[in-house]
This record gives sequence, C-alpha cells and structure tokens, in this order.
Amino acid sequence: MPSRLPFGNGLRAELGTPERSRRLGSSPRSKVWEVVLPTATVVVKQLVEGPGADERYTREATALRLAARGRPPVVPALLATDADERVLVLEHVEHRPPAGDWIVDYAGALARLHATAGPEDTGTLPRWRGPNRADVDSFLQLAAALEVPVPPGADAGLQDLVDRLDRAPGHALLHGDPCPGNDLHTAAGVRFIDFEQASLGGGMMELAYLRIGFPTCWCVTSAPDPLLERAEGAYRDAWRTATGTEVPGDLTDACAGWLLRGDALVQRAHRETVDHLARIPQRDWRWGTVTARQRLVHRLGVVSGMTAGHGTLGGLSVLSDAMRRRMLARWPGLRPVPAERP
Repeated sequence: MPSRLPFGNGLRAELGTPERSRRLGSSPRSKVWEVVLPTATVVVKQLVEGPGADERYTREATALRLAARGRPPVVPALLATDADERVLVLEHVEHRPPAGDWIVDYAGALARLHATAGPEDTGTLPRWRGPNRADVDSFLQLAAALEVPVPPGADAGLQDLVDRLDRAPGHALLHGDPCPGNDLHTAAGVRFIDFEQASLGGGMMELAYLRIGFPTCWCVTSAPDPLLERAEGAYRDAWRTATGTEVPGDLTDACAGWLLRGDALVQRAHRETVDHLARIPQRDWRWGTVTARQRLVHRLGVVSGMTAGHGTLGGLSVLSDAMRRRMLARWPGLRPVPAERP
C-alpha cells in the first residue's frame, strides 16, 4: 500500500490541493514525493518517526531558511512546513547530468552556501564536532592491528590536531553530508538538498571532501590534482566574493581530521580490523566490501602526502604511508578509488 501523502489542511490552505503525486527515492529516514499543485510542482519531504527525527527536521528547516540568503540560490526554496508532521514543502528544481569538471561549480556553490551564515547565527544550529581522543585511540589501534609501529611523537601530534580542530574558528553553514546525490546540478547552478545533519563551523571541513573522498557519503571519487586545484580556487574565490575575507582554517588539518573521524563504514572497518585480525587467518578474513578498503587506502595516501614535512603532523605522514603500504601489500588487488562520479 502506498504511503499517505502528508499534505494536511494547513498546507492545502496555503498552497492548494494536490492534483497528483508520486513517491521518489529517499533514505530510510525520510519519505519524499513529487506533488503537482494547481500552480506549481513541488517536492514534499517528511522526516519519518524514529530516534532524532524531530532534531533532524529542525536542523533541515533551519538550514534551509539560512541558506535562502544565498545569491544566486544554493538551495531549493522552502515554500511551507508542517512541524507536527515533520513535513517540508520545497521548490521543485530540475537536475541534469553534471559535467566532467562538476566539482568546480560544486565547490563555488558550496562556498556560497557556507557564507550564508555568520557569527550572528550562533546557536541556531549545533556546532560542528570534530574527532576526539577516542578517534585517535581507534586510529592507533588500527595501526597496531596492521602491525605498523607508531613513530615517536605521532600520538602527541594527533592530539594537537584534535585540539586545533576543536578550537578552529568559523560560523559557516555546513551541510553535514554534501555528497553526490545531495547536489542538484541545474541550468542556473548547483543547489543542495537534505540538510538533516546541518551545523555551524569551519567551511574548510567540507571543502576537504574533494581531496579526502567524500567521507560521509556512500560513494567516493578522486579527482586529478589540476581539477582539485581549480575547484579549491573556485571555493576560495566564491567565499572571498561573498564575505570579503579569506577562508579561515587549514585544509591539511581538515583532511587529517577526516582520516581520524572517518564515517560509519570506516569506523566499523576499524573495529572489525582490531577485533578480527588477531584471531582470524588472513586468507579467511573479510572486511565487508573492497570499497571500504579503497576508501581507507585513499585517505591514508592523501593525508600522508599533505602532512609530509609538516611540523606537528610529520609523524602522521610516516604512519599513514606505512599503513597504506601495509594494506596494499596485504590486499594487492586493491584498485584506486574511481575518478568519475557514479
């Protein structure tokens, strides 16, 4: 039986009575419909009942209202809400296949999104949280499970990194999951959707997605360095135009922070490595999917290169490079992460 369209009397009085609707694909945390109204086609999103549903709804509604300041627009317009049903009614925008150099336009739009919030918005959304001591310990346990010695000073350098990220300045509007699929490429530019994890913090943490490989996403890509440099330049130019300031934060710290913090998939992989490598023969051990290994090898390679010769992160460079080489020796069939967007 199809799900009931949550379009109550209040929304009907405000926007009109739906003429027809169809379900769209979405995550398990939400239900989404394309709805034809008398005057327009809209998108209706409902956050489904479950742990944290009210918070996710509030985050998304708040972020969309902040992001509406962006010019040109960086999100679909929020047309109406029904807080009791956790429903958002959004402008319908047409997505088209992105170009091969899509990350350049994406990065410029991401900067404009980030720039829509400022110090005056403190408290409207949660503060972004970076890695903590437990993440450092997990990473060092992973090195031990891979039988890679930790260089002197690496532990202290990682703790310094955690402290720097915790103190990092920034009041940018962070999307929380700015992944392929949450960006709509239109004739008028890129617009972002799905702000359930939005927060305020340093924009560098999401610019880092391009190099580190979209750490909160189901997919990962690795663009060539010239394209990355164009995209990062587009981000900095768009931020400077929008704010009149230089981008705060350090990209190397941001990428290293994502290596520690990782995501649900990689952190499960860390735990599985620690739990299983000591007692399961290598030939019988499984890590879920090759993609999990590819993700980690990619991140280790990026961070080892970026931190080489770095004053406080030099030990992380040595450690990351050794862990990457150990993984490639253990699983010689590992391929680089794809360069193309899925």
